[in-house]
Amino acid sequence: MTAKHRKTLRAIFDDPVLAYIMWVDIEALFLSLGAERDEGIGSRIRFYLNGIRATFHRPHLQKETDRGAVKSVRKFLTEAGVRP
Repeated sequence: MTAKHRKTLRAIFDDPVLAYIMWVDIEALFLSLGAERDEGIGSRIRFYLNGIRATFHRPHLQKETDRGAVKSVRKFLTEAGVRP
């Protein structure tokens, strides 16, 4: 995991929940942790990590996530056993 991935991971677990984390950075973090990516229909994308599956929607019209998406990412990582 690179320093950039660690920074993204810390941002995901920061309180209060941060918005505006770049989605490409989140995807890169997932892949660096060993997640498998499966493209869905439209903007859907599924990730599998440590036996846990999560489906997300890539943000449209902007490159950053909102707080709700960050909460979902945090939940997925926690369930997969990833800690900051």
